[in-house]
Amino acid sequence: MKPLDWKTLSPADISEVIQLAWEDRTTFETIHERTGCPEAMVIAIMRAELKPRSFALWRKRVTGRTTKHRALRNPDMKFSDHRIADHRRANC
Repeated sequence: MKPLDWKTLSPADISEVIQLAWEDRTTFETIHERTGCPEAMVIAIMRAELKPRSFALWRKRVTGRTTKHRALRNPDMKFSDHRIADHRRANC
């Protein structure tokens, strides 16, 4: 599968990526499964679409956060990031 160029995404798709990225418990893997945007593309979208200070705060918050990467999560975590992401999609 050819990687997407985020600039070809619709405004609604970009909004969805941003919404999912802001949610701390939605992993980058879930964002990739739902939108086709890998982590690097999510970061590029956030950098381009957010104000510089907002991006810096978001980036600082998600860097190294165990809830943003499935591989870093404790296996005892009992929530599903898919369920959380579904809950957040009310405006779609």
